[in-house]
Amino acid sequence: MTDAAKIEALTDQLLSENDPADPTGFRGAQYDMGLAWVHYPVGYGGLEADPQLQRLVATKLREAGVDFTDVGWNGFGLFLAAPTIVTHAAPETKARLLRPLFTGEEVWCQLFSEPGAGSDLASLATRAVRDGDEWVVNGQKVWNTLAHVADRGMLVTRTDPDVPKHRGLTYFALDMHSTGVEVRPLRQITGEAEFNEVYMTDVKVPDADRIGEVGEGWRASMTTLMNERVTIGGSVATRESGPIGDLMKVWRALPAEGRDPVARDEVAGLWIEAEVLRLTNFRASQNRKAGVAGPEGSVAKLAFAELNKRIYSAAVNLMGPEGQLIDTYAFVRPETANLTGGLDVRKMFLRARANSIEGGTSEILRNVLGERVLGLPGEPRTDKELAWNQVLRS
Repeated sequence: MTDAAKIEALTDQLLSENDPADPTGFRGAQYDMGLAWVHYPVGYGGLEADPQLQRLVATKLREAGVDFTDVGWNGFGLFLAAPTIVTHAAPETKARLLRPLFTGEEVWCQLFSEPGAGSDLASLATRAVRDGDEWVVNGQKVWNTLAHVADRGMLVTRTDPDVPKHRGLTYFALDMHSTGVEVRPLRQITGEAEFNEVYMTDVKVPDADRIGEVGEGWRASMTTLMNERVTIGGSVATRESGPIGDLMKVWRALPAEGRDPVARDEVAGLWIEAEVLRLTNFRASQNRKAGVAGPEGSVAKLAFAELNKRIYSAAVNLMGPEGQLIDTYAFVRPETANLTGGLDVRKMFLRARANSIEGGTSEILRNVLGERVLGLPGEPRTDKELAWNQVLRS
């Protein structure tokens, strides 16, 4: 039996033996049968099959009317934490963390940036000091999306201050309910507090929750960050969906006299750019599945962030004075993050400002593309070989 036939048969069995009305039980069964991520190893939600075969599972579930939008917002777990765990964690840690992540029983957030370590993540100062089978963590993280609803956090700490900054980091799966973890809201320009800051005071983290070797946190972090950039900017949407779809709705709602040639030219240009990005992402996704990912994936997040801002600026300009009004700036703490449109255009105009910061700033991504894709000389780094505790910090 071919892998494809096996996966189709297993998916049919999954549907016949389990009730989608119980999403936790259904997804648990899906994980146990190796249909969570078919390319993952056996025993960790996979079958060691071609990743393209995951489409068979998704198609059959969709045709059967199975919809798990209620766990879809655990994107940080599914798309960032899972690949990091399966790549770097010890076998027993993978077995313990991956299943509840996939079922939605444990929601994840990301704990990377700090007030003094955003674009230069490797300079982070949150300390983890070993105490037997535990680590004691003290520090502060910031810009942590949906940390207020998270059960676990992808936490990068400094465990050795006496070596250069990239070499003294260690990565943990933090239990967000631990004593000493405090999550405070950061109110945004929309009035919402989707972002947070997280304080850790003498938080005890079991060594069993370490992801990767001690001192290898930078490598694990790069796995997370590369998946984050692809997730934010590299999704393959249907034509005229997402932000460009929002713009087209505004355009079509305009009276005939509002569709002047200059505005039409701008909208047409943005539509073309959005379609080029969509097709580029499609090509990049095919390359990734074939194991030959190219620079398209690195370009995607940068292009997505900058294009989104221009699309929503054009949309509110077309709306005229109405574009200056928003229903409410009420303080709320959302349980989902929206990066791809579909909400009030005026609110998305404000929210899109964050696109060029989250997942790596546009400035840093230009450096990455210049140095690692185009092969241009890197910026001078005077602290590269200095021990972290010898580097001057503000």
